[in-house]
Amino acid sequence: MSFKFTRYTGRQLKFYARRAIWIFISWVTISNIMFFYDYYTLYANKVLTSAYDFKQAFVANLIVCVMAGLIGGILTVNLMEQWLRKYVFPRALLQIIVAYTVAALVISFAGALYYYSEELGVSILNYEVLEQIGPFFTEWIFIKNFFLWLIIVVVTLIILMVNDKYGPGVFPDYLMGRYFRPKQERRIFMFADIKNATSIAEILEEEKYFNFLKDFFRDIAPAIVQTRGEVYQYVGDEVVISWKMKQGLKSGNAIQCYYSMRKIINQKKQRYIDRYGFYPKFKVGYHYGNVMVGEIGQIKREIVFSGDVLNTASRIQALCNELEVGILASKEFADLQIKLPSGVKRIDLGTEKLRGKADEMKLVTYQRNTKREGTTL
Repeated sequence: MSFKFTRYTGRQLKFYARRAIWIFISWVTISNIMFFYDYYTLYANKVLTSAYDFKQAFVANLIVCVMAGLIGGILTVNLMEQWLRKYVFPRALLQIIVAYTVAALVISFAGALYYYSEELGVSILNYEVLEQIGPFFTEWIFIKNFFLWLIIVVVTLIILMVNDKYGPGVFPDYLMGRYFRPKQERRIFMFADIKNATSIAEILEEEKYFNFLKDFFRDIAPAIVQTRGEVYQYVGDEVVISWKMKQGLKSGNAIQCYYSMRKIINQKKQRYIDRYGFYPKFKVGYHYGNVMVGEIGQIKREIVFSGDVLNTASRIQALCNELEVGILASKEFADLQIKLPSGVKRIDLGTEKLRGKADEMKLVTYQRNTKREGTTL
């Protein structure tokens, strides 16, 4: 079993910390609900004896659930989810079960130390306490909670994986049935496309080029998730990313996504060159507006966006090569995106004719102090 720890940026730390906090709160809440359910079940059936100490039992439960929330949040986010992405399912599942078992034993041991030391009125290091803990791991309450919490861990992982598939915020909307009927939404779209992809594909050939794209899409994923973006679709060497207006405009998230993607690829540039002889240079185009969104399909159901906004964003991105820039946006969108990432400035480019459009459109690009991210793409 391998444990690989990654050096995270401030945004990455904030993102993973937020997820860990939500897991912590959820697990502590679930644990306390289970505790009170068991207590009132015993109380209603009049099986509680005078020897039962509610405070002692509740504090022991609190120690266990707080430790589980803290350790579980970190393990679930930083290790178990990575194993599911990196390894074949049987190996990932084995590693998850082993890690869970070790964590469960350590956490239960800590809770039992407190409980039996209070029960016996001695120090937690007393030999009598340790004698009581051994049989505890064979009792029904430990076995029941062990398997119950294993289910909770697996369900948490499934929710994280499915949420990543649909994008942050999409999965809850999907479960609530918000997209069963078509509805109108106002959204930001970014089309990102690898430069000279056709030439690279011809040189690398099919399998190697596929792995090149796979690495690229995997590497830029953290930038998308951390800026609250949703991957709408992958089309060949292109990825279409969408934001709800509030999330995209907040802290310059939509524009920050591009610069975070650049930074990641810059950091991994040598790895790409060593492996493929190329590294992915890419260009992006932004636009916003109203789209229809809904679920379509019978055999394979998908959430689909429809509207001229997507065509316009795609046409804007196509002008990047001609204007020799890596990022282009409509002035309409740029006027809304008042908050920009640190060190980024807006540059107006005037009006340009978009392919397939009757009217010209005002465009802008953005520029960042290159000292902030090293070598540019």
